[in-house]
Amino acid sequence: MSVPRLQQNRRFGPVAAPSGHKGLKKGVYLVPSLFTTMNILAGFYSLMATMSGFRLLGIGGAQQISDAANRFDAAAIAIGLAFACDAIDGRIARMTKSTTEIGIQLDSLADIVSFGIAPAVLAYAWGYGTALQDWLNGRQLAWFLSFMYVVCGGFRLARFNVQAMRPRPMAEGTPKVDKKSFVGLPIPVAGCMIAAIVHFAPTPIKYAPHRAELLATLMMVLVGFLSVLMVSTLRFTSFKSLGTGRRNARLVIGMIALVGLIYLYSRWVLLTLVIGYLAHGLLSRGLTSIFRRSSEKHSAEMREV
Repeated sequence: MSVPRLQQNRRFGPVAAPSGHKGLKKGVYLVPSLFTTMNILAGFYSLMATMSGFRLLGIGGAQQISDAANRFDAAAIAIGLAFACDAIDGRIARMTKSTTEIGIQLDSLADIVSFGIAPAVLAYAWGYGTALQDWLNGRQLAWFLSFMYVVCGGFRLARFNVQAMRPRPMAEGTPKVDKKSFVGLPIPVAGCMIAAIVHFAPTPIKYAPHRAELLATLMMVLVGFLSVLMVSTLRFTSFKSLGTGRRNARLVIGMIALVGLIYLYSRWVLLTLVIGYLAHGLLSRGLTSIFRRSSEKHSAEMREV
């Protein structure tokens, strides 16, 4: 009776995972980067559409002005699509735990294009850059304001990256990092604020029926205010924990309803959402300061008693 021989080169122990799992794991890491690339594409398209509209305004004529308004509207919509891609890539990276250092840096580069340069150029071409031509050095002032918006946005992204890599306070007095809130206005919200205004009224300010210079001045003030908010220490809700719980059916229903409203009434809904987010952050800071002062005053009175 012969004993069967053991197969040569037979390995004992755990079996190696199929190569398909490795490919799947690599694919998970590529999905967020794909949406980040789409973010860059939308920002680049917004820049091209804005420059095309600016060229049409230089030609003049009723048809050219109408076409320019359509180009500016398309540029604003592209910024909104870039915001959607930016929100999706971050959420996918957190859900799949596929966040990488290169992904963080690539996301910041995409944001400076889509929510920094693109809205700044759009605000210049659609708004104060063309409406204030009669002012002394008006174009230079408008150019400088858009440039400072990009600089403040870049500083905001740099601070976010430093806090993400070094979550502990670096010096005394540095605000403690909280994942539930952003320190300073996020640059995507600032860019979407400009885009929502342009989408609400795509006709260039220069050809507004009444008080074009006043509207251009208010737009300059708004861009400056957004720049200050980005480099401030005000806290704005991040919504990163939204939908992470098990019972998120209401969230899904709410998102479907929101998408439907945006599809039907995009001009009003988008502008209302951005203004509401800004107002929420500013009012939260004001109410917190008031309650803190009242509590400190009450504590001081109790100590005196």
